[in-house]
Amino acid sequence: MNILRFLLYPFGLIYGILLMLRNKMYDWGGIFKATSFDIPIISVGNLSVGGTGKTPHVEYLIRLLSDEYKIAVLSRGGYKRKTKGFKIADDNSTVADIGDEALQINKKFKNILVAVDENRVNGIRKIKKNSILTLRLSSSTMLISIGLLSLVCLFF
Repeated sequence: MNILRFLLYPFGLIYGILLMLRNKMYDWGGIFKATSFDIPIISVGNLSVGGTGKTPHVEYLIRLLSDEYKIAVLSRGGYKRKTKGFKIADDNSTVADIGDEALQINKKFKNILVAVDENRVNGIRKIKKNSILTLRLSSSTMLISIGLLSLVCLFF
């Protein structure tokens, strides 16, 4: 184990330096820009692809918070989505329309809004400004994002 740690140390050091530089580029604001919204955001995610429990965790958060907030979920759409851009899920949505994760949440939780957009910032903006959606939303809002693979839950 000590030999493996010794051999991998340079890679960890390089990764740490690159991550620090990436974060500084956000801090400096010239290269990468962060987008802020006037709603709280919770991001659920990790570095692994698939099978790590992000969707069940979001479902848990929906159950936990749905009594206090109106909820919307924004997802990138998962692996099986065939459409592009922003789309709101409805009773006729399919996996090809919105992806498997979003469809699962849409079928389990009828009292929330589910939408997909591969661009999270664009999706959040469209949810917030869509006049049809504002009838379903209130002023108390929270956002949950499934991070790197990006399922996002908006709590209103």
